[in-house]
Amino acid sequence: MSGWKTADGKVIVPSVRDFYDGLAADYHLIFPDWDASMARQAEALDGLVRARLGVGPHRVLDCSCGIGTQAIGLAAVGHGVIGSDLSPAAVTRAAAEATARGIGLPVTAADMRTLPFRASAFDVVLCADNSLPHLLTPDDVRAALVGMRRVLRDDGLLVLSVRDYDEIRAGRPASAAPQVSTTGQGRVVTFQLWHWHEDGERYDIEHFQLVPDGDGCEVRVRRTTYWALTRRQLTDAVREAGFADVSWHKPESSGFYQPLLTARRASL
Repeated sequence: MSGWKTADGKVIVPSVRDFYDGLAADYHLIFPDWDASMARQAEALDGLVRARLGVGPHRVLDCSCGIGTQAIGLAAVGHGVIGSDLSPAAVTRAAAEATARGIGLPVTAADMRTLPFRASAFDVVLCADNSLPHLLTPDDVRAALVGMRRVLRDDGLLVLSVRDYDEIRAGRPASAAPQVSTTGQGRVVTFQLWHWHEDGERYDIEHFQLVPDGDGCEVRVRRTTYWALTRRQLTDAVREAGFADVSWHKPESSGFYQPLLTARRASL
C-alpha cells in the first residue's frame, strides 16, 4: 500500500479496522434509505440461499457484517444469523440496530482470516459489500477463504459480493459516483477518490462525506485500500481454497446491487 503523505513527508498507512471504526456511526448515510436497502438486499440474498439450500431457516455467518446491512435483513426474514467484523465499533452498532428493530443478532469482533467459530457450524457464510478485496495478498485471501470453508458444513454455501472489477480495471476510474442521502439536518453527500497503484490491481481510496453543520458542512475523510480482484482471480482463489460449483450472479439476475459469487464447500 502506498499510503498518504503528511505535510512533513511522513507516510500514513491507515488500517482497515481504523477505516470502519471511523465510519461506523455514519455508514448508514451512504444509503438514501438504509432500512429499505436492508430489505431489498435481504430479499435478494434470501432468494439465492433458499434456491440452493432449501426453505430453511439456515444458520448464517455474516463475516463482514459491518453495521448489519445484510445480517439484520437476513435475521428479519427468519434465518439464524451471527455477525462478525474486524471493526468493534461496527459490530457494536449492528447489535444495537438489530435490538432497536426487535431482532436478535449475536455479534463478535473478528478478523475474517481467523474466524473464532467451530468447524461446520454454519450452512451459509456471507462476505458482502466488497469486503474480501481489503485483503491485499494471495496468502491473506487464501487464509480467509480456507477459514470460511472450515466453518461451513459439508455442501454449505459461500456467498461473496464484490465490485465489478473486470470492468473497473479496464478503465481504472479516478472516482466513484457520489451518493446522496437526506437527514433531518439536510443532505449528506458521499463520494470516493481512487488512486491506483503501479501494479494496476490495487488502489487507495479517499472516502469523503459532506455532512450538514450549521450553515455549512463538515467534511469527513477516511482512507483505505482495495485489491481489484477480477472474476477469474477470485474464482481461482475460491476453488483453490476447497470450494466447488462456483457461479457468478449479475445484479440484473440476482437483484443484489453487486456481482455475487456462490460456491459449495467441497469434501477434500
